[in-house]
Amino acid sequence: MAAPVRVTGRGAAEEEIVRGMSEHATEKTTIAGDAAAIRAVLLDFARYPEWVRDLKEVEVLGTDEQGRASAVRFRAAAMGRSTSYTLEYDYPSDEVIAWTLVEGDIMRTLDGQYTLTPSGPSTHVDYKLEIDLKLPLPGFVKRRSQGRIMHAALRDLKDRVESGAA
Repeated sequence: MAAPVRVTGRGAAEEEIVRGMSEHATEKTTIAGDAAAIRAVLLDFARYPEWVRDLKEVEVLGTDEQGRASAVRFRAAAMGRSTSYTLEYDYPSDEVIAWTLVEGDIMRTLDGQYTLTPSGPSTHVDYKLEIDLKLPLPGFVKRRSQGRIMHAALRDLKDRVESGAA
């Protein structure tokens, strides 16, 4: 990993520009629904544009022997422009849906996972994300963007499952 570059300006506070460094974050929520229903929503990639606000287009490129998506191409709105990226999916257990970036126009890394833990009539959802953009940005901007992405993803998922539209 490359070291942060310190940039200073007249009268400006020293700012860290992060180049070649991934940001890791975790966000959690509880959704009123069983893990199977949440998993079904998460695996129905073709319907993502119906409920994921910034997604414009989704194309499943391949499936595994169980019929689950193994590679998916996305087109989304990001930072005032359109971005495209392809994720490869892995299903290490019934509770985990994981992905890694295969190709992205503005990202070097976009790896993450959802972990679903049943809790009575609800399910705890842990969302882990590692992101690294190709363009250098101040560390606080990257962290804020990552937080917004994760918060929106969990909010949209929760709304979709709890609305019964799944």
